Amino acid sequence: MTLLTPIDTAPTFAPRQDVAAPEKLIEGAPAFKTWALDEVPLGNWSKIRTGIWEATPGTTRSVKGEALEFCHILSGVVDLTEEGGETRRFSAGDSFLMKPGFKGTWKTIETVRKIYVFAD
Repeated sequence: MTLLTPIDTAPTFAPRQDVAAPEKLIEGAPAFKTWALDEVPLGNWSKIRTGIWEATPGTTRSVKGEALEFCHILSGVVDLTEEGGETRRFSAGDSFLMKPGFKGTWKTIETVRKIYVFAD
């Protein structure tokens, strides 16, 4: 078993498909695709998950709770607004971290595809 795993940004297997939960939906009808690539149990976190995620335009609430999420945008444009904070725009090539306790809105402006690393 190798401990070095490349991230395939264009997986060939079928993704899990979802829509926004009604309690999180603010605007539009965003649809989501998730290609789960890896899951590892680790230390204080129950698990670390890595994959590719894609969303069509719309606005949803984002609540991380005790989770931490790193994102790297591969394509598209999103606006993230933390509760009580300013709106930040991210597009292809940008990376960001949503720390435990993050609450805000995620607005997909142009269909977005990202690499995610999610620890909870």
